[in-house]
Amino acid sequence: MARMNAAGVHVDIDLGQQTLVVLDAGDHELRRYLVSTATKGGGEFEGSNQTPRGRHRIRAKIGADAPRGTVFKGRRPTGEIYSPELAEAAPRRDWILTRILWLCGEEVGVNRLGAMDTMRRYIYIHGAADTAVMGKPGSIGCIRMTSDDVIDLFDRVVVGTKVNIHE
Repeated sequence: MARMNAAGVHVDIDLGQQTLVVLDAGDHELRRYLVSTATKGGGEFEGSNQTPRGRHRIRAKIGADAPRGTVFKGRRPTGEIYSPELAEAAPRRDWILTRILWLCGEEVGVNRLGAMDTMRRYIYIHGAADTAVMGKPGSIGCIRMTSDDVIDLFDRVVVGTKVNIHE
C-alpha cells in the first residue's frame, strides 16, 4: 500500500459516529476507520473512564515495527503476542495491542493539566483484540482500533499531528 506524506494531515474523531477520519490540510478525507471509544461517552476527568474531548495532538508513537498483536503494558511490549489462548487466560485484561499513539490535550482547563490531563490519564489510540467490536463504544477511555487499522494510521501520522475529538 502506498503511504502518503504525513505532513499537514490531521485527525477527527467523532464519538457519536464512532469514526476516526484522517484529513489533509484542505480538510479532504484521506481515510476513514471505525473505532470504539468509551462506553461512558465523552468526559475529561481522571477516573471517569470517558474519552476526553477537544483539541489534542499525538505526543508519542510507540511500537513501530512491532509484530501485529504485540501486547503492551505500561507502553512497553510484554513479549506476548495476542492469541485466543492468551485472551482465555486473562479474560478481564484491557488489551493494548500492536501500536500506541499517545494523546496530549492542548486546552488548559479542558484536557490539559490538573485532573483533566489527557496525557496523564494515559489516553491512547491503540490496537484492540480481534473480538473488540468497532463502530460501538466499548473502551474505558481510549480510542480502540483493529490492529490492521492502527498500523495503517500509525504509518500515516507523525508526532505532533493534531487530533480533534468531539460528540
